[in-house]
Amino acid sequence: MAQSVLRGTVALDGPSGTGKSTVARRLASELGAAYLDTGAMYRAVTLAALRDRVAVSDVEAVALAARSVDLEMGTDPGHPSVSLAGENVEHEIRGPAVTGSVSAVSAVPVVRELLVAEQRRLIRQSAEQPGGIVVEGRDIGTVVAPEAGLKVYLTASSHARAQRRTAQDAAFGHGTDLERTHADVRRRDNLDSSRESSPLRMAGDAVELDTTELDVPGVLAQLHKLIEQRGLLDREKRTIL
Repeated sequence: MAQSVLRGTVALDGPSGTGKSTVARRLASELGAAYLDTGAMYRAVTLAALRDRVAVSDVEAVALAARSVDLEMGTDPGHPSVSLAGENVEHEIRGPAVTGSVSAVSAVPVVRELLVAEQRRLIRQSAEQPGGIVVEGRDIGTVVAPEAGLKVYLTASSHARAQRRTAQDAAFGHGTDLERTHADVRRRDNLDSSRESSPLRMAGDAVELDTTELDVPGVLAQLHKLIEQRGLLDREKRTIL
């Protein structure tokens, strides 16, 4: 039986808590594509800086830490991984210490320059293999992959996003409360949208998709429809026995 396979790049952008990671992984799995969580890359650099006891407000020190990071990203949507010097840090980068510092680290121009270059390399690498790639983050459609065949900007109310973040934190074993998470969501929105380097914003040719009232299957259905409309499916490349 033939399975539809993605051709090219799908860019999913939007603020924290819109469901990007969940739907991006599911979408990539369903379409035989690679998957890249660029936010995890910034979290990994943040973790490295914190481990080195670098003050995230010290731009030069953060830049130095970023230059020395040994970061490796796994792009299999079934088993995505984030490694620092060979150590899997997927769980640790979701902790409150990293969450509270990642926006400041992400705003450092050198950090963005280094990671954007690596993100583009991974996208090119995936383009050379059968199937495309689903990339999620905050500047994919505007900076990292402006040539993407489909750009979608996911949104949701801040309250809905705080609820999702609280549930996600609980799943990772990190205790938190809704009110505190809601305040953090608003704080990160402000930091991400006001930074000088690659601020969070919707690409001019992106499709905005409000996920406030949608569950994961509902968001995926909308994404599949958009991908079909853009002609980004190849039904010939992979066969399921």
